[in-house]
Amino acid sequence: MEDAAAVAGLLWDRWLPAGVRRLVAEVLPQGDADARALAVWLAGVHDIGKATPAFACQVDQLAETMRQHGLEMRSAKAMGPDRRVAPHGLAGQVLLGEWLEERHGWAPARTGQFTVAVGGHHGVPPEHAQITALYEHEELLRTPGPSGRAWRQVQTELLDACAERFGVARRLAAWRTVKLPQPVQVLLTALVIVSDWIASNPDLFPYFPDGASRGDQERLAAAWQGLDLPEPWLAEETDQGAQELFADRFDLPAGARIRPVQEAAVQLARAMETPGLMIVEAPMGEGKTEAALAVAEIFAARSGAGGVFFALPTMATGNAMFPRLLNWLERLPGVAGARRSVHLAHSKAALNEDFAGLMARAGRVAAVGVDEVPPAPRQRHDEQHRAAAELVAHAWLRGHKKAMLASFVAGTIDQLLFAGLKSRHLALRHLAVAGKVVVIDEAHAYDTYMSVYLDRVLSWLGAYRVPVVVLSATLPASRRRELVAAYSGRTDADPDTAASDAYPLLTAVAPGGAALCHRPQASARSTAVHLERLDDGLDVLADRLENELADGGCALVIRNTVRRVLEAAHALRDRFGADNVTVAHSCFVDLDRADKDSTLLRLFGPPEKTDDRPSGRLIVVASQVAEQSLDVDFDLLVSDLCPVDLLLQRMGRLHRHQRGPGQTERPERLRTARCLLTGADWTTPVPAPVRGSVAVYGQYTLLRSAAVLLPHLDGGLGRPVRLPADISPLVQSAYGEAPVGPDHWQDALKKAREQFERHRDDQAERAAVFRLGDVGKPGRPLFGWVAAGVGDTDDTPTGRAQVRDSRDSLEVVVVQRRGDGSLATLPWLKPDGKNRQRAGLALPQNATPTRFAARTAASCALRLPMQFSGETMDRAIQELEQLYMPNWQGKDSPWLSDQLILALDEDCQTRLAGFSLKYSADDGLKVTQDADD
Repeated sequence: MEDAAAVAGLLWDRWLPAGVRRLVAEVLPQGDADARALAVWLAGVHDIGKATPAFACQVDQLAETMRQHGLEMRSAKAMGPDRRVAPHGLAGQVLLGEWLEERHGWAPARTGQFTVAVGGHHGVPPEHAQITALYEHEELLRTPGPSGRAWRQVQTELLDACAERFGVARRLAAWRTVKLPQPVQVLLTALVIVSDWIASNPDLFPYFPDGASRGDQERLAAAWQGLDLPEPWLAEETDQGAQELFADRFDLPAGARIRPVQEAAVQLARAMETPGLMIVEAPMGEGKTEAALAVAEIFAARSGAGGVFFALPTMATGNAMFPRLLNWLERLPGVAGARRSVHLAHSKAALNEDFAGLMARAGRVAAVGVDEVPPAPRQRHDEQHRAAAELVAHAWLRGHKKAMLASFVAGTIDQLLFAGLKSRHLALRHLAVAGKVVVIDEAHAYDTYMSVYLDRVLSWLGAYRVPVVVLSATLPASRRRELVAAYSGRTDADPDTAASDAYPLLTAVAPGGAALCHRPQASARSTAVHLERLDDGLDVLADRLENELADGGCALVIRNTVRRVLEAAHALRDRFGADNVTVAHSCFVDLDRADKDSTLLRLFGPPEKTDDRPSGRLIVVASQVAEQSLDVDFDLLVSDLCPVDLLLQRMGRLHRHQRGPGQTERPERLRTARCLLTGADWTTPVPAPVRGSVAVYGQYTLLRSAAVLLPHLDGGLGRPVRLPADISPLVQSAYGEAPVGPDHWQDALKKAREQFERHRDDQAERAAVFRLGDVGKPGRPLFGWVAAGVGDTDDTPTGRAQVRDSRDSLEVVVVQRRGDGSLATLPWLKPDGKNRQRAGLALPQNATPTRFAARTAASCALRLPMQFSGETMDRAIQELEQLYMPNWQGKDSPWLSDQLILALDEDCQTRLAGFSLKYSADDGLKVTQDADD
């Protein structure tokens, strides 16, 4: 009890961000002094429920000693299953509540808001029914008869002693009328959990008698020194102008000027009366990421946030953001030269070389002698990632329940959505975000199901007064209004905010406040994209590209399904040759996918960053992976019909950069930006999108997008899509309520809308099942806060499926079986960053693979497509489990333990669950159904 209390005090003083401390302190009579004392006291008494017969009976020898001192109890066997009615957290909550009522005159209605931190310290606040059930089994708290008085005396004396020892005995009277807001209850519960976990770590606090030689203070000092938690970032307000701020933080080239939207975002962040929610809507390539980080620094200084969480749509975008985050941190005051914790938050973070380098520097957690010199961190052999000299992936801050507690985190949006999912130890996720500025990128990319969770999370973030920056290039006005209402807690948003189609647009609102808009000037950059229909046929596509690329050039062809990607690539290779056609989609193993992204950036990135752009003809056929995050630039775009906001994102890859005056460095016929729109039958009275596109996006969204594009499709060269001027009008029209399209389309649109609304309502209803409730009234205890929840959750396919509307899918590790039956890593893999060979590494089946070989194999994970969901999944798992190698399981091989292994033959083919699979480094995975299935 004393260890946990002492740890809580140190966490309060040295680890909790100022904003978190302030939120707790402002509701208590003596502010910070009361808040610290309350946190320390709750941590100190959190295990009082162990002083009960239900707990003490578990060890016969100790129980007998207690009986000899008058504390009678039945044996654990005699108590039987009734013991489960009194878990020690709940028992402690009840005992503490009784003590507050009987010894300090508290009203019963006032105790629960304080005692729930004790009841919920194992991750789940008790439910009302559990509390009632325990009161009906009081013998579990105190043995009936004369011994009951002894039990009560012991419990009271312990609680009296804790109140004196932890400095609250003379404060309890003043707290009787306090109403703790539910966010404060959550934060106190989380702090108790963290204190308990640290104090229960035998490496830090050795059990008796190992630690008996040290006094309490020496023991605490040794543990804290061994834990070595980095302190939170303490941001300071800067008086730099926006131009100077960006030049310092982002190493702008000499003479470079920041964009108007970046300058406006900085000005608005400083002008807001209270940091809150800022929505930044601006075109692709306008530097929204840098604007968000600059605003985050200002918000952190003004709010007391101790870090930043940057939430992105996918693991790929998270990986791309992580080195950018590290580069920013290198230049950030209060971080550069200091020691701060950093984390990459997704399920494959350990395979990221930037993050792996940080993890390699972190030592183990163990207590050290106060006179000992702690071991120096391992020195790097290269200086490629200088952030590692100051930034650490702290060993204790790992695992899916603690990782988000690091100060600076880049990760998938799932990590944020989990804060709205009723799950065990949810309080820790709330503590993690409550002390940060949260940045949400690509806000338009989240469907109804995910938005149900996001909106509830935003309501809690507003209650915590967490500053939030939302980024989007194509946000419907209705969605903007929903985000503002969720965060502010008000439905009466400024009508101008809800209806405005100004662009670029900044929208800001403080918790509980009214929204305001700011309309920065658009930058001078603009592109006129001429839009043209193209019949959906492979020969038609090949003929058109042959004509367009007669003088060379780089074309991007985006298809809505992987199957269409591979079909198009096959046809185009027949016409243009294999060397002139490459593909990019989601069905590549992780290492090949990363290599694809790297190659695309090298060949088609900004002119100032690459000189490898092809001089002849080159065609990239890609799926939606080309829509976001990659700064690539093509001369010509061919796209399947898709939602208009995504089409605009795709257009952002067309003439993205200036290549000579008037684009003169591009082939002459490609100096005008053009997008050829295919993936639909344009000859029917109402366009008929191809079946795969309808399965992905839905008929209604595709038809409304086609309808708003009609003036540009039919207007010829006189009506191009002007970026950025047309972005907001197109998006608002496509996602608005007003009718669009010709009269003879309306029946088809009506029918499609009915189906769309059924699907949307179904998504919202299913998402609400495990969604966290809204913030309750101050003083209302958190009882039942995560009742009927999902239990534990994490960033696994199963965990992500809880906050995304996706069917379960299989992930496999892909290896190759050689002719002699041995297994090896894939034969074409490129060396790693240290030039170590990864191709063809032996994977012994009767021994544990080397750590490097196992890590390489794990880096070749692949998510199987939807053909392997449902009933087929069970069959596939059964077949995959035939290749089971005991030596690859357990702690000796953490990279491969519990993984399903897909072994390809020497031709990189195999059969699985009635399908033929073929894999190549060029095309990824191709799946065809066997004729006899």
